[in-house]
Amino acid sequence: MSLNQFQIIKSLGEALSWFERELSWGVPAAELNHLTGRIGELYTAMFTYGQMATEVNQRGYDVVSAAGERISVKTVTSSNQVGFNHNTFEHVDRVVVLRINTEDMAIEILLDKSASEARAIMREDKAGKLIFPIYRSAAQADVVSVADLLVTKQADHKGYTIKQYENGTVHVEKDNVMQQPALPILREFAAELQIDPLNSTGSPKNTRYLGDQIIRKIVDLQYPRLEAQPVAASRRY
Repeated sequence: MSLNQFQIIKSLGEALSWFERELSWGVPAAELNHLTGRIGELYTAMFTYGQMATEVNQRGYDVVSAAGERISVKTVTSSNQVGFNHNTFEHVDRVVVLRINTEDMAIEILLDKSASEARAIMREDKAGKLIFPIYRSAAQADVVSVADLLVTKQADHKGYTIKQYENGTVHVEKDNVMQQPALPILREFAAELQIDPLNSTGSPKNTRYLGDQIIRKIVDLQYPRLEAQPVAASRRY
């Protein structure tokens, strides 16, 4: 049975909410492959206005776009490579590789090319599998390291330091060590500080939004007579 676009979007939201819930319970993202795979397929079906393949891994592809392209979808969280079946790759028209950024709960498109273009940048391993390497530096070449960014706001709470950088990124540190993932920690703080962890649409707030609100609330509590003010910008080295 095919899903319409509304059903695909709704299913994607539900899958993302369940994924976030599992992370908040302390389940490592690497153990949630069943969810990440489903999220990636639904996301691809959404942005290509397509449909899920009628069978799991049907002849090597997962989604059929509105234009009739057979798309093989791979979704990762921290893996440095993904593999494709050489024997079924001939049935694929398009390749999409996605990464779920667990800090901001964002889906990043690492690769979206025709099968022939994707094949040209893959290597074949000893078992005959086609490998697409994921280089962190290449995938995030357009993202400035926070080491080069200004800290615009920060607050201390229960031995943790919450920092917000000029690009909006929020990190949580303890004893100068960055805590990952930060979102479960921020949700604990939100509950203590009586901050709603959901946005106006009922979806969980991401790391940036929730972290910003928590910093502002802590500053307000520390300086109740003053408006929440950003700390003096400091460059991190």
